[in-house]
Amino acid sequence: MAAPSASSPDAERSAGARRRLGVGAVIVLVLGAFALTILIGMFRGATGVETVATEASPSASASPGAAMPAATGVYVHVAGAVRHAGLYRLEVGGRVADALALAGGFADDADRDAVNLARPVADGEQIVVPVAGAAADASAVAAGGAGGAGAGGSTGGLIDLNTATKEQLDTLPRVGPAMADRIIAWRTENGRFTSVDDLLSVPGIGDKMLAALRDLVRV
Repeated sequence: MAAPSASSPDAERSAGARRRLGVGAVIVLVLGAFALTILIGMFRGATGVETVATEASPSASASPGAAMPAATGVYVHVAGAVRHAGLYRLEVGGRVADALALAGGFADDADRDAVNLARPVADGEQIVVPVAGAAADASAVAAGGAGGAGAGGSTGGLIDLNTATKEQLDTLPRVGPAMADRIIAWRTENGRFTSVDDLLSVPGIGDKMLAALRDLVRV
């Protein structure tokens, strides 16, 4: 019996089956490789964690404790009418505007004109943003005070810069513990205050802060 020719129907069916089998095997291999790649990626994602640390920019609303070498930074305490009061670390040479930016900026009721945004800050300083109208209220209370000299350096409701304690100075608007220490240190090094304007010689006190304190203190 003669063998079937290459062009017989049986031979064509056999060749077609082999082609389909080959194509199917290639597809299976491709799908298997793709699934293996996905599994490897999932395993790496579950076991490898990449952490990126960034330094807070003064112009951004950053959280406290932003990465910065301690040797190149200064600490300031931002309090009062701000979004997020707290302790912040700034670069040396930073200004009040930088500290307020880290604290989230002014609160809605802040007295913005009472703050000198351009003033450089000092290490350990407390920056207190007053509520609008607070300075005027304090002035009215001081002006309405009556009587003779009070204990610890206040007369007629005014704080005596030459005899006041740290605690008494701390009660003044915008004067925190750090600023009170600076006032006392200046008094110790330079002698008595001869006028209220001498406060301008104390580091951290500018014209606006002096204006807020002028009616509340005496010499």
